[in-house]
Amino acid sequence: MNALTLDPSRLDWAKGDGLLPVIVQHWLTGEVLMLGYMSAEALVATQESGHVTFFSRSKQRLWTKGETSGHVLVLKSVRMDCDADTLLVLAEPHGPTCHNGTSSCFGDEVQPPLGFLAELDALIAQRYVERPAGSYTTKLFEGGIRRMAQKVGEEGVETALAAVAQDDDALLGEAADLVYHLAVALRARGLGLSDVAGVLSQRHAVRVAS
Repeated sequence: MNALTLDPSRLDWAKGDGLLPVIVQHWLTGEVLMLGYMSAEALVATQESGHVTFFSRSKQRLWTKGETSGHVLVLKSVRMDCDADTLLVLAEPHGPTCHNGTSSCFGDEVQPPLGFLAELDALIAQRYVERPAGSYTTKLFEGGIRRMAQKVGEEGVETALAAVAQDDDALLGEAADLVYHLAVALRARGLGLSDVAGVLSQRHAVRVAS
């Protein structure tokens, strides 16, 4: 299956009377954003426009998420399941997905625990561009890469000491400081935590295959 484009002819449209259920996840955090339905035409429109488009059963027409609110879902990938009758879409939300103002149609408390790291990484990237006054992250960026590297070193030492001589709460606190400062240093070099995850994934694949 090609994660970028999907030929509608490969899908079992007959099973659902021309519509397939579509699960939409945040492409970085893994948060389940919503469930919708696509027709073959909606799938084509999604892939051509880059904005996730559904078939609205209430309106009986194609409906692009965010066409009124502007809170579009930018397509990152689309995959079919093993029976070719359900789609999984990974997307980047621009604003809240739900009309109630929550990030997900299932509420705000459905993000996988590790998904917050992607949210933090995205916030740091935003700080890098916007540089809001009074932000500690802005101060770090403006201090230069040497200062950021120094902070990573300091937090690394403090984390190691906490692992040896302090309780779990202290270790977790120092580890959180280390991950945050490392994410800032990576962003200053144009990188992010997802790039680190990519390296780990590649190493894992090599070791599993060997």
